[in-house]
Amino acid sequence: MNTDRYRFLFALLTFLATLGLVCMGGLVTSKGVGMSVPDWPTSFGYNMFALPVNQWLHGGVFDEHTHRLWASSVGLLVVLLTRWMGGSPARKSLAMVGVVEIVAGIFLLRIGPEWRGGGAFLASIGAVVVLVAAIPGLRVPAGGVLPRLAWAAFLLVQVQGLLGGLRVVLDKALVGHVTLGTLFGLVHGCLGQTFFVLLGVIALLSSPWWARLPAHGYVAGRFEVRGLLLATGFVALQLVLGASMRHQHAGLAILDFPLAYGRWWPLTDPESVVRYNQVRMDESTVTAFQIQLQMLHRLGAVAAVVAILTMTVRVGRRFGWASSLGRGVVVWSGIALAQFTLGMMTIWTNKAADVATAHVAGGASLLCLGTALVLTARRLTMPISAGMESYRTPGLPRAVLQGTP
Repeated sequence: MNTDRYRFLFALLTFLATLGLVCMGGLVTSKGVGMSVPDWPTSFGYNMFALPVNQWLHGGVFDEHTHRLWASSVGLLVVLLTRWMGGSPARKSLAMVGVVEIVAGIFLLRIGPEWRGGGAFLASIGAVVVLVAAIPGLRVPAGGVLPRLAWAAFLLVQVQGLLGGLRVVLDKALVGHVTLGTLFGLVHGCLGQTFFVLLGVIALLSSPWWARLPAHGYVAGRFEVRGLLLATGFVALQLVLGASMRHQHAGLAILDFPLAYGRWWPLTDPESVVRYNQVRMDESTVTAFQIQLQMLHRLGAVAAVVAILTMTVRVGRRFGWASSLGRGVVVWSGIALAQFTLGMMTIWTNKAADVATAHVAGGASLLCLGTALVLTARRLTMPISAGMESYRTPGLPRAVLQGTP
């Protein structure tokens, strides 16, 4: 039995399930149905997993409740992944963590009714963790940093679940002029992208392809790694701006593209904002901040696409278009151009839910692939030592081009 291969396949399954979860979260936000189920961790007073089917069929309950169940399934997969990546040491550690969570959950349940939701959430998670820890076998831990990355995913998935629940429970609570629900929703959205990328890294590092990739065997300029990292940073910034727009309901703060209220940069003085709201066809109103936020998102999109296309040309010429890295940057550029098109279509279709959801999934895929390209480029390169500064080559040996030792 090839343990490493099956472990990789399970990591890949968890990664793909998380991509589905990101899409479901984007769909819920795009449709504005995040509060269709107003309680947590119960659903209309029922245990989440025992909600009658007839309760799913009105409003946005189907989308929101499916999102909750899908998130629970991903959480279980991540706990199993942590157990498998960690081997025998993870078994004891998971059991200890599960017991602590159960005790903490029982403590919260006894404090008072306002803490029952959090207490039930913790106690339930703890019970699942203890059960997973009891699974026999799976003794050999994965090599390298994989066990630590799995533990990071274990922590993030629980934080994500808690943030999602608090988003519901504290939806109307105010911090200044902003509701806690909006703040928790923003953090929940950004952290979800981070969680998705983390699972992508785990799948990459556990793959047979990564094991065959030569490590630091060839010299290349530092520009490639740093350039890929910078372009990926632009994508990450775009995702933060996009999440801010969604949770500020600023996705349609400007209704035309490529112009913005008939100008390349719209006026945002009070009189102009009043005039914009007077001509809007829907009942929503926009603020100067929402308009400026969308303009920053537009500028960030241009910067990200330019950076990605620039690095595609540079990496393709340096490593060869037939190399794994060369093919990867070509795919990255294709997704970037598709993502830019989806951004335009989001405005032109009045933020159609399917288009907006595809836009969210595209952003997550861009960030994940960019991270994978940075790691691959770093593995294929090595610092230029003294006396080799003049070493340059238009392409690397066939072994590197095909990712084989």
